Amino acid sequence: MGASRTVGAAVAAAAAGAVTWALTRRWSDRPPRVGATWITPPVQTRQPEGRQELGEPDPFSEQPHAGHQSQPDRDDPLSAGWLRTNFHGETVSLVAGPAMAAGAAAGIALAPGLSRAARTAGVGSALAIAAVGLYDDLAGDSSSKGLRGHLSALRDGNLTSGAVKVGVIGVSGLAGAALVSDNPFDAVVGGAAVAGHANLLNLLDLRPGRAGKAALMHSPLVLRGPAAPVGAATLAALAATLPDDLGERTMLGDAGANTLGGLLGLAMVAREGRRARLAHLFVVTALTLASEKVSFTKVIENTPILRDLDQLGRRA
Repeated sequence: MGASRTVGAAVAAAAAGAVTWALTRRWSDRPPRVGATWITPPVQTRQPEGRQELGEPDPFSEQPHAGHQSQPDRDDPLSAGWLRTNFHGETVSLVAGPAMAAGAAAGIALAPGLSRAARTAGVGSALAIAAVGLYDDLAGDSSSKGLRGHLSALRDGNLTSGAVKVGVIGVSGLAGAALVSDNPFDAVVGGAAVAGHANLLNLLDLRPGRAGKAALMHSPLVLRGPAAPVGAATLAALAATLPDDLGERTMLGDAGANTLGGLLGLAMVAREGRRARLAHLFVVTALTLASEKVSFTKVIENTPILRDLDQLGRRA
């Protein structure tokens, strides 16, 4: 990585981490008054221990995740709408998701040396994906499960919040990839890979810190190339939320997990050639299709090295 790109990544990471940390703490006591009309009553979002179902819980309209300090007041309808009960029965707050997205966007916006196209793609993707993810977090319904369920509902004339999210993430992925591509074909392939990556991280976010650990494993892939500051800002924002996520005080929610995956996917696509983008798309598509039939949680719990990594830093 060149000196200018290294400086850009460092500035992006510092800004993203600081903004995310500050917003998470500010919003933990009093969540933002955004989407007041969306708020739905708190619900359990993670499966209780001992329950395993075929396939993963809905990656498109469920709010799965973990971790934060002092909690908003359940007697306040607006604050209570940001609270969920996780698989341990702990009350967690959704504020980490929008805080992480805002922090990542700030870091990308302030990164020196980042091209205008990559900057626009990164900030636009962070804001668009986080907005539709937050809408699904606060107002989403669980009447339809998984990609197949949402597409089936759409064929029946029912537009679910999950289907809206799929559409917005798809358009956002395509727009972002187009800004870092040289031709339409590569833009379409890259856009699909970015959208698939956004979904994949959300699929993993079913236990405290799981999506965050998976994101950190992307470091060698996203801290190089023309969009390295995008990757650095994303990972730093994630790192600022990870202690509270592992501590089961906040959770990423769809706003955080989808944004996390989308930005990591974008940072990868920006440095990938055509073959690499096709391979990227194949992997995320295969894993998404597999999730319709196989429980990732069950696979992780039945594989010792994955189970140990999954439980690192959190209670079993």
